[in-house]
Amino acid sequence: MDRRRRAVESAAPAAVMVLLLLSAAPPGGARRDWGWGLPPPSSSDGITEPNTKPDVKNNGQSFVFNYTLAKAIVEYASAVYMTDLTALYTWTCSRCNDLTRGFKMTCIIVDVQNCLQAFVGVDHKLNAIIVAIRGTQENSIQNWIKDMIWKQVNLNYPNMPNAKVHTGFYSSYNNTLLRPAITNAVRKARKLHGASDIIVTGHSMGGAIASFCALDLAIRFGSNNVHLMTFGQPRVGNAAFASYFAKYVPNTIRITHERDIVPHLPPYFFFLPQLTYRHFPREVWEHEVNGNTTFQVCDGSGEDPNCCRSVLVLFCSASDHLTYMGVKIVADDWSTCRIVLGRSAEQLQMNLASNIFTSGRSIDVVIADDSVQVD
Repeated sequence: MDRRRRAVESAAPAAVMVLLLLSAAPPGGARRDWGWGLPPPSSSDGITEPNTKPDVKNNGQSFVFNYTLAKAIVEYASAVYMTDLTALYTWTCSRCNDLTRGFKMTCIIVDVQNCLQAFVGVDHKLNAIIVAIRGTQENSIQNWIKDMIWKQVNLNYPNMPNAKVHTGFYSSYNNTLLRPAITNAVRKARKLHGASDIIVTGHSMGGAIASFCALDLAIRFGSNNVHLMTFGQPRVGNAAFASYFAKYVPNTIRITHERDIVPHLPPYFFFLPQLTYRHFPREVWEHEVNGNTTFQVCDGSGEDPNCCRSVLVLFCSASDHLTYMGVKIVADDWSTCRIVLGRSAEQLQMNLASNIFTSGRSIDVVIADDSVQVD
């Protein structure tokens, strides 16, 4: 059975992408630990653990997965997909509630030319800075091309020899507006609000970009202060990179969901362990066991064969990619990416110019359109 699984898993990348595109239609005594060493919220914070939670299966792992924390983070990963920038600015969007209620936005970042969107803010309940990066817009051909280019390039960081990374994902963070804008926003938020912990999140391509963001912030601000939680992210580098990443960003959780195909991409070839793409740890696999939702904590290899890799690639689905922890993570406008972002950015600038917002807001808006930055 293991030999059969590996044989299918090494199927041609083109065949995998055909499956992805064909299945891309959207779908109609426990330890109380806040996780990652973050301080638990007080009873007045408004965040409480639900009376009934899915099972968490540790399989003997000492790693602690906190469901309530993850549920709050997935709501941020979902909210960053919203195209109404004015509603994001005021944190009144349809996804800006529940566990993220009270979030203080400090910076909205939009790169229209490269179809990228992110925000930075402070969650006072967690006493942490939140960095959320949007994933692929379903009808954004440009982003899908970046998703499908699997070429690896050398990582441009010192003391990381032989590390190679996905050229599209790496460039989307390091060679665009995102890197300087996020770095400046995080530095400013730390200075103004005193929060030392930084939580970076994203879904799909946004998770891949968030990985490079977390690495960059960890090098700048210290590994103990940076935490990464992604949802349905693809592989982003080779085995050497995965090893370095685990060292520099140890507070990492990659949540995968059922038969989601994206975590299987780019392909992992077991017979080329040093040359192929490889996930970094720690994976937590959300899946059904006997009708019950279970979150399985995987081993520290990053490629646990008993977690999402146990699913045969031919049976993977893109529909499982669009919902995580019961939260819909998909763009709310299926128009072409540049048109959507350009229109939303223009509307936000008009609203800011007309002073329709209440006074007292201190939110930076960083917009790049056709290489012209407006700050």
